Amino acid sequence: MKIVKHSGNIVDYNPLKLEQSLLKSGASNLEVETILHTIEGEIYEGIATKQIYKMAFNLLKKVAHSHAARYNLKEAIRLLGPAGFFFEKYIARLFFSENYQSVTNFILQGKCVSHEIDVLVKKENAIAMIECKFHMGKDANSDVKVPMYILSRFNDLKDNRHTIFTRNDTLSKCWIVTNNRFTTEAIAFAKCSKLNLLSWNYPDNNNLKTKNDTNFLYPITCLTTLSLAEKDKLLVLDLILVKELINNSECLEKIGLSSNRIKNVLKEASELCRYI
Repeated sequence: MKIVKHSGNIVDYNPLKLEQSLLKSGASNLEVETILHTIEGEIYEGIATKQIYKMAFNLLKKVAHSHAARYNLKEAIRLLGPAGFFFEKYIARLFFSENYQSVTNFILQGKCVSHEIDVLVKKENAIAMIECKFHMGKDANSDVKVPMYILSRFNDLKDNRHTIFTRNDTLSKCWIVTNNRFTTEAIAFAKCSKLNLLSWNYPDNNNLKTKNDTNFLYPITCLTTLSLAEKDKLLVLDLILVKELINNSECLEKIGLSSNRIKNVLKEASELCRYI
């Protein structure tokens, strides 16, 4: 059976790929088998992958909200847009969870011009600049022009002294982070230029997806028990991660949730952050 991807490309339906993503959500083998059976009874020639995704998401939600939230991770990260400001905060939280100091939105003076830097992190006296390339489009990639441009900015900054964490800091590393993917040329150029890359699927065993699952870094936008408007209100209150919500339940009252809904949201949040 042929299905249509977001890009418009037509590919063969692959039940094994769907099965793997459902299992990664935390659903049991029996639950996944039941969901696959239901979906295969409803799909048709030429169906869009987004329709299959929607079916799977809704069926998972009936099993457990936390399964659906985990399955929805990539979309949840995309919902940190459209401008990418909250994505930058999310990336700062990610590095902080790995024992880095972190700050966001700094302006540093280079040798030639000044530069606005998305995130700066420090660990063991090494300071890195992080540039976040956020994409709203699901099929958008960061191509080779991105690391070429950011390398030129890093080179303009690295020989100067800056006031960041102390009054006499220098940059020694550069990261580029995207919520989507890098092209093979972008990866090759970054490796050659000693730039660090992080994307949804790169590096293979230490990417955004695996870091989320390892350190419970699920963004607040994962939660299925909140509306989009409610998630936006929490982001404005600087609640970026689901686990930050667990000990800040008063924020749910602040945005107008009833006691019953607060209970449901905290239940989903706790289940999501307990799963390994």
